[in-house]
Amino acid sequence: MLQPASRDHDYWSVDSAPARLTRPLSVWAAPTLLVLFTMVATVLLALISTEPLRSWFPNGDVVFSPYLGVHSIPLRIFIVSFTVAFSAVVGARAPGRLKFFLEVTLYYLVVCAAFDLINIVAFRLTGFVYSIHVVEILSGLFGFFIFSTRLLDQGTMPPRAPSAPFRLALKPLSFLSILAAVALAMAISLWVDGLALPLVDDLRSVALLGGTGPGVFLFLPVLFFILYVLGTLKSVLGRKRRFSPAVTVIIPAHNEAHILPRTLAALDAAAARYEGEVHVLVLDNCSTDTTPQAATEAFAALGHILGRVVSVPVPGKSNALNAGIAATDTPFVIRIDADTQIHPDAIRYALRHFASPDMGVVGGLPIAPGTGKFDRARDLETLLKHGYYQVAYGAVDAIVGVPGMFAVYRTQAVREAGGFVGGMNGEDTDMSLRIGEMGYRIVGDPTITYVSEVPRSWTHLREQRMRWFRSVYHVSARNRAYLDGWTGSVRGKIILPFMLLNSGRRAMTVPLVIFGVLYYFVGFNPMTPLTLPAVVAVVLGAPALMAAFAALANGRVKALVGLPEYILFRLVRSYLTLESVLSIAFDKMQSNR
Repeated sequence: MLQPASRDHDYWSVDSAPARLTRPLSVWAAPTLLVLFTMVATVLLALISTEPLRSWFPNGDVVFSPYLGVHSIPLRIFIVSFTVAFSAVVGARAPGRLKFFLEVTLYYLVVCAAFDLINIVAFRLTGFVYSIHVVEILSGLFGFFIFSTRLLDQGTMPPRAPSAPFRLALKPLSFLSILAAVALAMAISLWVDGLALPLVDDLRSVALLGGTGPGVFLFLPVLFFILYVLGTLKSVLGRKRRFSPAVTVIIPAHNEAHILPRTLAALDAAAARYEGEVHVLVLDNCSTDTTPQAATEAFAALGHILGRVVSVPVPGKSNALNAGIAATDTPFVIRIDADTQIHPDAIRYALRHFASPDMGVVGGLPIAPGTGKFDRARDLETLLKHGYYQVAYGAVDAIVGVPGMFAVYRTQAVREAGGFVGGMNGEDTDMSLRIGEMGYRIVGDPTITYVSEVPRSWTHLREQRMRWFRSVYHVSARNRAYLDGWTGSVRGKIILPFMLLNSGRRAMTVPLVIFGVLYYFVGFNPMTPLTLPAVVAVVLGAPALMAAFAALANGRVKALVGLPEYILFRLVRSYLTLESVLSIAFDKMQSNR
């Protein structure tokens, strides 16, 4: 993919779309998929609504086992419809498309058949049967995960890396902690579901998450709240009031003359509040503007940082970062983006965590500048992801990615992990994951704040999000050993698979909305009146509640005004996830085998 020449595309770089791993994607690829998906879904829904299929499958989905109740959406038909459409549009030759379709469909049929068989046997032996809600929910989760793992296997991916030096990847306490949290969340959810309260009955009647009831709806929020509390306590108790060693800040910079002086001024203000020495390296990576001169002039005007410019003549952020690590002679290093302005207390707050000798990486909370059209939605997004979920994952040593906008590392850990990888998306997530799997702790501390750029145009947002969403697959492929190897951790065995499942779910969100509207308004099955409430709850209700709670938990009540924009932004984000998976290259010379 060629670099755009327009000034509006100054954000574009060789890291935006690694040539070997991605394909040029037409803006019409995703719309074509959605039209094709709608046609296939309509045909399949019409077929199962006619005799004799209607008699065999009275609930309108291909479920062979006995069941109780009625469902909201036939998710098995949905998954097959999406697989057909995706296989027709994905960037592979005809044999590759057919192979992808057959693998996803056959894997999915086998898993669903096994699930139904277990239900049949349980019914024959004990009289127990699943609720159809459980059947459909699990069918959807199976489909999301199988889609992502098949894409991981068949798409062109980075080569598998050897495991980083191993210390203690298997952490029994982390597994015990998450099991205890799951058990407690289930107990609380079941207790609430059984309460004879009008509110509980009302929630059940409006079909939260498609009629699953408030108990199932509450499980994940309660689980994450328990982990959030534990993660907050662990973070607070694990840090010291003061720890101020010398630290080096490395800033990869490509054509950043317009913003770099502000970034360095913010660093100088933070260094003024920090008791240790702060060294700064601006890593000029093939700039064609006045980046080196702007950095040199800024250094001369600032009084609390010791800085210099390092020329890195080979393009690519990883090359710049590795040059910075090679030039670092302090025990701790901070990497920030050239457009990140840190809070005056950021360095002081971050380094105190490293008083613990097992601390490897510390991250913070990005804040939007507040002047762009996506900024309010972005603030809620970061409050939920970095201010809430990341803190919760920290309770069980399971944080995967600390964004490179601002990340503090133990320098030796970066070197032991092999430095920053190039030629793929997600080098920052890859680094923190590998350091965590080496046995170091990772902390996300939302009291460490920094202002980070938010795209101001649709084109920039599309480039950024496609890059970010592809990174889930690139990082998973490179670190496949943590997914399927013998060493076990919550991060590798639970969170990474969950990230893959969630990527599949997000890529299918827009098709799911279309499917729900089609299923409801065409009236394929009048026995399922809960379709629209289910779609609304999944797409709008649950995300809005979690984002609102994250904002309140972080004391940012004013962020709640952005909730309507955040809900719309989630749909936009889902569409861009769909584009990102369509942009993954397929090649006969698979490098991830």
